[in-house]
Amino acid sequence: MTTSENPQALAEATANSMYARDHATQALGIKIVAIKPGVASMQMVVQQKMLNGHQTCHGGYIFTLADSAFAFACNSYNIQAVAAGCSIEYLAPAYEHDVLTAQAQEQSRTGRTGIYDVAVMNQDGKKIALFRGKSHQLKDVVIQK
Repeated sequence: MTTSENPQALAEATANSMYARDHATQALGIKIVAIKPGVASMQMVVQQKMLNGHQTCHGGYIFTLADSAFAFACNSYNIQAVAAGCSIEYLAPAYEHDVLTAQAQEQSRTGRTGIYDVAVMNQDGKKIALFRGKSHQLKDVVIQK
């Protein structure tokens, strides 16, 4: 069975291909925890360089973690997808050494548009942020043959 016949294998191969080229995600130490079609879980440890003037994780880093999980979820079908819009609600602060996990879940995918919700939680399961992204599929594939 080829990856095109196995949606899980295709999602994993697509994620590995994207991650190898995603220097922004790698530079922040964001790792893939799990991937399935339409679903992605990614993790990041809050580092001192990510702290703002209140000594909490800068919201931009939390957004980036959520955005990365969103990107990996919406590209998991090996069809290039980009963000058409996204928003985030911050619920609680994150601190240095916290382990943040962003769990992206597809809510809808019709035509070339998808909606994805991402919950960001700390190591204790406390919700830090809720993110919603709208994707737009392009005509190209992620894994070039």
